[in-house]
Amino acid sequence: MPSNITVRLPTLENLEAYALEQWECFLLQLISPSQVEKPLNISSSLMKVFQRRILSHRDKEAPKLTESGFQFLLMDTNAQLWYIIREYISNSEDRGVDAADLISFMLELSFHVIGEAYSVDTLTSFQRTIINDLADLGLVKIQQGRKGSWFIPTKLATNLSMSLADSSSRKQGFVVVETNFRVYAYSTSKLHCEILRLFSRVEYQLPNLIVGAITKESLYSAYENGITAEQIVTFLQQNAHPRVAERVPSVPENVTEQIRLWEADLNRVEMTDTYYYDEFPSRDVFEGACDCAREWNGLLWEDSKKMHMVVKTEVHPYVRDYLRRQK
Repeated sequence: MPSNITVRLPTLENLEAYALEQWECFLLQLISPSQVEKPLNISSSLMKVFQRRILSHRDKEAPKLTESGFQFLLMDTNAQLWYIIREYISNSEDRGVDAADLISFMLELSFHVIGEAYSVDTLTSFQRTIINDLADLGLVKIQQGRKGSWFIPTKLATNLSMSLADSSSRKQGFVVVETNFRVYAYSTSKLHCEILRLFSRVEYQLPNLIVGAITKESLYSAYENGITAEQIVTFLQQNAHPRVAERVPSVPENVTEQIRLWEADLNRVEMTDTYYYDEFPSRDVFEGACDCAREWNGLLWEDSKKMHMVVKTEVHPYVRDYLRRQK
């Protein structure tokens, strides 16, 4: 649009701040609506589409994050964006929108220039609906003037044409991890605080600082929710504060190794379905049953003194048939 009409365009810095604020507000509303001071105007039906794999809903219970939901929060912004857009496109036909037209318009949008104004009046009604939805997500900013309205693409919109591995779209980090497992997050974001709670114990929060600690208990809770050690380590590395980001490693090695070791602790015990046998009528029958289980490579444990044994579930039918023949 002509510059004499769009005289109130935001600077690139303000536009990036707007996009980040909208995106974080959307994510917070997605996982914890009660934490949002000014809810976005996203329809409840569309919000349910975004939440269907992230939150689990049970009767008379508050929604809880699923395993996919925990992993979603630890993704970088570009990966999160693609996840949401994928859900948005996959549900398009239920909203009466042609998926091919939607993809075509969003790809076209991704090649628009950041900070430039594009007329809303030239869009079709279908495209205007999409623009309004994308404005709630922070991909565009809509402004109204005397002679029309326009939308301004943000950096999030141009990320749609980038690879998930493109590091140029990474936001500035905010986390400092010390060798004593203390975590300092220089952020005012409620979303950042909620993410840190996924795998650490948040001890206190100041206006621009979140202080916590990575503990064995907090990590065990994270592992039980489906978060892996590698996801936590990657998150801490990708979001390292600029003062420590240039260090090698950016997260202390003793911390990353301990995070992996505590995960390994949970995987040391392997559960196997078995059958337990006791009260054998004679030692000959007991030894014959053990031999039968060995033949099928299914004898897990035996106590010859007390005549007890444990076999694999798949071997149980063979041992049972053997015992029946001894009667």
